[in-house]
Amino acid sequence: MVSFVAHRNGRTASAGELAPLAFAGYAHFTAAQVRGGRIRGLDLHLERLRSASVELFGRALPDDRVRSHLRAALEAGPADLSLTVTMYPAAGEFTAGEPGAEPEVLVRTGPPASGPDGPLALAVVEHERFLPGVKCVGEPAKTYFLRRSAEQGFDDAAFVDRRGRIGEATIWNLAFWDGSAVVWPEAEVLSGVTMGILRRQLDRLGVPQRVREVTLADLPGLAGGVVMNSWTPGVAVRRIGSAVLPEAPDFVDLLHRAYRAEPPTAP
Repeated sequence: MVSFVAHRNGRTASAGELAPLAFAGYAHFTAAQVRGGRIRGLDLHLERLRSASVELFGRALPDDRVRSHLRAALEAGPADLSLTVTMYPAAGEFTAGEPGAEPEVLVRTGPPASGPDGPLALAVVEHERFLPGVKCVGEPAKTYFLRRSAEQGFDDAAFVDRRGRIGEATIWNLAFWDGSAVVWPEAEVLSGVTMGILRRQLDRLGVPQRVREVTLADLPGLAGGVVMNSWTPGVAVRRIGSAVLPEAPDFVDLLHRAYRAEPPTAP
């Protein structure tokens, strides 16, 4: 029988412990796909949890304790699953809290996922996220803009900042291909774990990469685009707003190959 869990600080969470979280948004998280009990980019996930905890709570848990909570959750489930680790304050929201108090840890597991097939059409929305470098819980704007975009016939939404720079999509990082190099948009965005994996593996493969501002006017000059997140290292994007992007199967294949080169690690 397949078993998935919700653990609080390494133990099965009770209904009473989970109920307050239904109304809590002052928290951050990381999401991963686990295959064979192992996680790609585990070091990047741990670094994300550390830095975001310091930003929100002023204190981070030691990596070895976080890893022990991950092991407890993975040992209770199948070898392949989706994993979410959420850090939140024991004092809850709308309080000053206790300076230096340790965050609580919620680890949830569920069925494995691989994302949509694509190619995707993205609406263009002017939006800048609060604390873009932190993977915050909630953020209703992301779901709001996804739903409004779907009503207009799009699959999702891409965000453009007040300077006209394309940054990221609702729950995705964006990357483009200019014919010879991978282009990462320069803007205030969440640096995704999958993005981090790809950047270091593309370096090892000797693939050129550039970070530069990308605007809507730049899109016709690009040779392809993708979105990526914990589900997948690359789903093709066929259109952003009214701008059509060329099919770039070799670009998508390159990103998947680079991702597979990252050795998975057991916590």
